[in-house]
Amino acid sequence: MRDSKAFPLKYSVVVPLHDEQESVRELHQRLSDAMTGRYEPVEFLFVDDHSTDATPKILAEIAEFDPRVVVLRLKRNYGQTTALAAGFDYAAGDIILSMDGDLQHDPADIPLLLETLEQAGCDIVSGWRQKRVDNFLMRRIPSRVANWMMAKLSGVDIHDFGTTFKVYRRDTIKDIRLYGEMHRFIPALAAWNGAKVVEVPIRNVVRPEGRSHYGISRTFRVLFDLITIRFLLRYMTRPLHFFGPAGLLGGLVGGAILFFLFLKKVFLGTQLFVQHGPLLVLGMMLCLFGLQMLALSMMRDSLMRTHSEANQRPVYRIERVMGARLAGTPS
Repeated sequence: MRDSKAFPLKYSVVVPLHDEQESVRELHQRLSDAMTGRYEPVEFLFVDDHSTDATPKILAEIAEFDPRVVVLRLKRNYGQTTALAAGFDYAAGDIILSMDGDLQHDPADIPLLLETLEQAGCDIVSGWRQKRVDNFLMRRIPSRVANWMMAKLSGVDIHDFGTTFKVYRRDTIKDIRLYGEMHRFIPALAAWNGAKVVEVPIRNVVRPEGRSHYGISRTFRVLFDLITIRFLLRYMTRPLHFFGPAGLLGGLVGGAILFFLFLKKVFLGTQLFVQHGPLLVLGMMLCLFGLQMLALSMMRDSLMRTHSEANQRPVYRIERVMGARLAGTPS
């Protein structure tokens, strides 16, 4: 992470990019138009998620003539969440803004998000694509269902978890560890830490060039992530409360079955394997299941403590950094 004292910055704009050669020049120009004169000093952090087209070359050219631009090229294609994490780690601004690089997020909406952050006194301002332009059947319906489920499971009452267009206070986003595809759950994770989240409508425009990198398959990944986030928010620090009841119930039922069969064997001389073979196997399996669940929960608790105390290393590796502000390196 760079030394923020060496380069005191008010704003950092983090943009993950992957094969966006058609839009990156216009994106930079529109970002510059939105921020110059009103929101400075500012840096533009373009995180190249190992693009294979002309994106790296174009970013290098932009960084040469605009000293506010910093380009982080990752060593391989990690995905959007990890690219965002790299940008957040490297960002030195007190206020950090993130957005997609395909121009479906309009930089002209940036003043609305920044003004809301100051006026509402909140920690996160999240964009809401109130009028979406995606395919109704393939994108909008699954998105509405997923957002409704996320709001119910996380307890954060916003309409659009999926958009990357958000503004964060530095301390809020720096406290959140991102991995997998968890960027859409940042408001829920931040709210769990006590952050205040506000949502404002933003424009959602048709992608001008290229094609979307997302399809219907992402909906299924979101459903799996919902299960993960539910566990993280409610049981991350107390896994025994999640696994314990199932293990205890299985152990008690299995123990009761085995005790019943033991009494029949002792007092009635019942041939257990002949008359109650399946019931005996069921009792033994339930007891083993209960022991495994309790052992798993205690092991999970120990791992959580170790994880919390260990020194965390980033899950990404940076191939190179381009730009004028090179006095420090990411952690």
